[in-house]
Amino acid sequence: MRLRRCLLTVLGCLPFVAAAAPMTYVLDPTHTYPSFEADHFGGLSVWRGKFRKSSGKVVVDKEAGTGSVSVSVDVASIDFGLDTMDEHARSEDIFNAGKYPVATYEGTLADFKDGKPTVVHGQLTLHGVTKPLDLKIEKFTCKAVFGKDTCGADASGTLNRADFGVSYGKAFGFDMGVILRIQVEGQKL
Repeated sequence: MRLRRCLLTVLGCLPFVAAAAPMTYVLDPTHTYPSFEADHFGGLSVWRGKFRKSSGKVVVDKEAGTGSVSVSVDVASIDFGLDTMDEHARSEDIFNAGKYPVATYEGTLADFKDGKPTVVHGQLTLHGVTKPLDLKIEKFTCKAVFGKDTCGADASGTLNRADFGVSYGKAFGFDMGVILRIQVEGQKL
């Protein structure tokens, strides 16, 4: 009886630690725009564009320092700000949006600092090809916005589009390197 009382006293003195649960955030398509920068004619200029339609979710457990990202992008929603360029990008010459209508990114949040991830280790599937692509997270912030638990991030990475079979322009001297930038906001389920 004395041992039991002792154990209860010791256990009662231990700090109560609540297990933090992973939080799921659904991406807001009106505030999420994967964008990119690509060479035009071997250094003549840099073309910038974005995809207007995307969906996905982010799961994050700040206490455990873990999480995941899952994003789908409607390739036909490409927008360079020039209709003829958009149409050409959707064609078989470049993205072939008819055959490959969706690009996806699946990743794991990593390298947490002060409860915030700084890197995503992931896989990009584009044009029917899946390759590793890590993204550096420049900013990651969570706070209440209009009474809703919201997280947002800015992330970027670099890829070689020819690795995904998107090599239009290579014969004209285009650099195949592409900078991918993603602004993303999501609200807690």
